[in-house]
Amino acid sequence: MTQALDALTAQMLDAAKTAGADSADAMALRGTSLSVDVRAGALEEAQREEGTDIGLRVFVGQRSAIVSASDTTTHTISEMAERAVAMAREAPENPYAGLASADQLANGWDADALELYDPTDEPEPAALQQDAAQAEAAALEVAGVTQVQSASAGYGAREVHLAGSNGFSGGYRRSNRGLSCVAIAGNGTGMERDYDGDSRIFQSDLRSAAEIGRSAATRSLQRLDARKPPTGAFPVLFDERIASSLIGHLLGAINGSAITRGASFLRDAMGTQVLPETLSLIEDPHRPRISGSRPFDGEFLPTAKRTIVENGILQSWTLDLGTARQLGMHSTGNAGRGTSSGPTPSTWNVALTQGSASRDDLIRDMGTGLLVTSMIGSTINPNTGDYSRGAAGLWIENGEITHAINECTIAGNLRDMLRAMIPANDARPHLSRVVPSLLVPGMTIAGV
Repeated sequence: MTQALDALTAQMLDAAKTAGADSADAMALRGTSLSVDVRAGALEEAQREEGTDIGLRVFVGQRSAIVSASDTTTHTISEMAERAVAMAREAPENPYAGLASADQLANGWDADALELYDPTDEPEPAALQQDAAQAEAAALEVAGVTQVQSASAGYGAREVHLAGSNGFSGGYRRSNRGLSCVAIAGNGTGMERDYDGDSRIFQSDLRSAAEIGRSAATRSLQRLDARKPPTGAFPVLFDERIASSLIGHLLGAINGSAITRGASFLRDAMGTQVLPETLSLIEDPHRPRISGSRPFDGEFLPTAKRTIVENGILQSWTLDLGTARQLGMHSTGNAGRGTSSGPTPSTWNVALTQGSASRDDLIRDMGTGLLVTSMIGSTINPNTGDYSRGAAGLWIENGEITHAINECTIAGNLRDMLRAMIPANDARPHLSRVVPSLLVPGMTIAGV
């Protein structure tokens, strides 16, 4: 008989106390995943995984240790606790370690309101295979597409429960349904590939397989006959698919772990301008049907909407309990964790202010420059913000797309890039990072 996750976490806490821990917290995760790959209209691979993972973190004074396992027997849990306590006694002291106090704990949350779990039946493997086959067929119907590298469909569901010796106990369920297609256009050395895909919590929200296949095909065709761009200073437009990476660099630079180490180009930027004054960046972990939503964080603190950047001015670091204590501040309720790892500052759903112009408007107005649709590799200095990445995309001449571009490098400094960027209005609202295409007026392009 499968044991309830709340009973498992309670059992781990009891075992930790018996083993000599001063305090402890526990996490139990039970999940199911199913994936199907199709090639040439036939099933290529199908995988199904089920399992339960447990993790225990114990404290002996200011010393701590974490152990995890996939075996949930009583004997294993007792051994885990004993081993964790023994490890903690040998660990160095951390003056910032420890559980949340009782008055900090989340309470009265409504996980159902977040709609993190689709109650419809788990899809049959045949249904996933049909979705993947339809995406592949749609891509191959587009003239110029020579093959489909992969067409995949998947489903996952998991339940998580956390508990601590500080009195907290809570959990929730998640589900996801995904579909993707990678199409190849051209022949021989002139072949190019691109992809499209979708991932949603509710199966009914998923884009159609035919739409995904056709989009992957169209994108691959746009990349044919690519050449290198000229070297020089040009405006660069980051396509919506990859524009969130720029905001990701900002989020990394304001992460409490980077700030406490002094390893951030924004370490002294609190209260200063980091984005254009027309832009704000808002985190909202309570958006329904969004993958980054959650009722509480990994340290049992309530999650809440917060303003990270307001009218261009940096307002907040992203902190868990440990980094907040080190900085003499309060946690922002952003602790993420796994069964085998301790809490670390993590960002939930974020949304950047959208602009009034469309992507086509920005292309028209940028004159001559590069529309970046994919990037590979990176050389980014987290201390200075110096930025250099390999890129491919489409060349813009006199406000119009002229030809495909590959094998080039774009470079700049993130401080300057973030403060100068101009947003389009094409962000997808169902993503956990709602970021539109972003135009950076001046970057260095290294091509021919």
